[in-house]
Amino acid sequence: MGDHLRKKRLELGLLQKDVARILGVSQDTIYNWENKRTSPSLRSIPKIIEFLGYIPYDIQGLSPGEELRLLRRILGLSQEKLAKKLGIDPSTLWRWEKGKRKPPGDILENLKRAIGS
Repeated sequence: MGDHLRKKRLELGLLQKDVARILGVSQDTIYNWENKRTSPSLRSIPKIIEFLGYIPYDIQGLSPGEELRLLRRILGLSQEKLAKKLGIDPSTLWRWEKGKRKPPGDILENLKRAIGS
């Protein structure tokens, strides 16, 4: 994620403090993301995707559980919040993401539609 942010920032001729203001975080946070010292929080990921103009993740080759986890992160939702939106118990979502159970195919398709992919 940090490499994508740096590339976009430089393409736009922006400083880290400019991107920090756009994303609602500190300049130190941008520095840490770009230098892979920390990773963005869940709530920051949708803002970053909007800033980039694309989703910087590849879903190809992921298991259904891994794909579900990635889609949840793209939406910026915790397991608890997504479970509530889906009307399921958070432990069920946890099992799906860990590969202990396979999520229904319509769940993945609906989440993909929600993010527009």
